Amino acid sequence: MSAPLNFVGSIRISADPLTVYGVVSDVTRTGEWSPTCRECWWDEDHGPRQGAWFTGLNVTSEREWKTRSQVVVADPGVAFGWSVGPGRVVWTYRMEPSGDGTLLSESWEFTPEGQAYFAERFGEHAPEQVAVRSAAAREDIPATLAALKRIIEQ
Repeated sequence: MSAPLNFVGSIRISADPLTVYGVVSDVTRTGEWSPTCRECWWDEDHGPRQGAWFTGLNVTSEREWKTRSQVVVADPGVAFGWSVGPGRVVWTYRMEPSGDGTLLSESWEFTPEGQAYFAERFGEHAPEQVAVRSAAAREDIPATLAALKRIIEQ
């Protein structure tokens, strides 16, 4: 498990890239569209800018946990992304003009550092835990993108 694991999904949204960026970069709204993340909050005086920190609360039927993340890209109308851990998983939204709308792509990268952390934390059960996280990303990204489309276009 030394190569990053990646998954990317995309959807076309009938809104301009700056409008889409304004929604996806507001992590305090994440609970509106994410199947797993129930809420996020910025550290005091932080916001959607590179280097900013926030905490997220995630809930599944099996467990509940918090994550600490740092914004790694904040380019209005182009890309917004953060690193969980940081350095373990990178989530990024990219916006590309598409006709009179935006092609919004969401990517998930489970880094080699994240996989090493799982190997240390879960030992011989690490491969199955990595598989669970990979499956969740593959299921959640299309659901998240569909929800974002509905929210932004309403």
